[in-house]
Amino acid sequence: VLLVESGGGLVQAGDSLRLSCAASGRTLSGYTMGWFRQAPGKEREFVASIRWTTGFTYYSDSEKGRFSISRDNAKNSVYLQMNDLKAEDTAVYYCAAIRTPFGNIVNPGFYDTWGQGTQVTVSS
Repeated sequence: VLLVESGGGLVQAGDSLRLSCAASGRTLSGYTMGWFRQAPGKEREFVASIRWTTGFTYYSDSEKGRFSISRDNAKNSVYLQMNDLKAEDTAVYYCAAIRTPFGNIVNPGFYDTWGQGTQVTVSS
């Protein structure tokens, strides 16, 4: 499967953004999809995940309540709605996938397919 992210940009603190991750090559049934981010000089960190078949979602504690992950079966796409953005949300955001519903979803090493990333910059 090939993943392509879009929707990043430069916004002000308090604004919202919706990131998209379009998958091609196969349907995502049975997959776990994740969003991660990486700021300069920092390790890649978990943001949110969704199990495609059940729709079960899981969030990092720091983003819970502000971010929302969702999927669209017809478009074979995953989304990350980000509200009330803060300067510390500035990072490259990556979409990730693994063809199993089981595993350590917060560990980047769990996923075997990654998109190219999309930059999100939040000015304060």
